[in-house]
Amino acid sequence: MDKIAIGADHAGYELKELLKRVLEKQGYVVKDFGTHSSEPADYADFAHPVSMAVEKKDFDLGILVCGSANGVAITANKHQGIRAAVCWTEELAALARQHNDANVLCVPARFVSNELAEKILDQFLHNSFEGGRHARRVGKISC
Repeated sequence: MDKIAIGADHAGYELKELLKRVLEKQGYVVKDFGTHSSEPADYADFAHPVSMAVEKKDFDLGILVCGSANGVAITANKHQGIRAAVCWTEELAALARQHNDANVLCVPARFVSNELAEKILDQFLHNSFEGGRHARRVGKISC
């Protein structure tokens, strides 16, 4: 996986910028869907384009950041084929990929440090879906 869509609202802007730099330094192709400042912005305006890009398979994974991560996750999960997971620990990020085949990571900027956010991102990127019994469960998600 080498193409990642990223987006955030104003509360997640600074953390998005940090994560974007980390991704680019690691050689990922990153498209930033905004916001591009800390001015107030609505999370759905960025969660929908990131989710559509992943849904259409133009990007391998998506990263969304807002204050609690709930708003972006709720929005992203409206899209067919998107499995967005709110992760505030490394273990949750690993399990989201391994057990839920999550394809959009949602990070709560107000509740994690920059250091922890980087570790969460690392776990999300470097774990993969285990399949097996989890595939049957994931297969039951779509409506």
